[in-house]
Amino acid sequence: MFGIGMPEMIIILVIALIVIGPQKLPELAKSLGKGLAEFKKATEDFQKNVQEESRKSYEKEKDALPPQVASGDLHHVDTSAPAAQAAQVEKKVTPVG
Repeated sequence: MFGIGMPEMIIILVIALIVIGPQKLPELAKSLGKGLAEFKKATEDFQKNVQEESRKSYEKEKDALPPQVASGDLHHVDTSAPAAQAAQVEKKVTPVG
């Protein structure tokens, strides 16, 4: 977690105990725990809302497509083929003099 090992964590706790004092430390830890829990809850709610909006947007786009596209009935269409065919037709039509 953030690259902090056990020795660093012990040093931080000892400094916090000295600076804050033994009476206030449990209260501060409790407040910090509540704050982290609220942050986690807000993050999960945000993530859930983003996923729900994404799903709604997908459904809206799917409903706007024609039935055969929405159901996936279409096969892959090669869009480069007409250009290649047009080039071949031009070669065939050109009269040789």
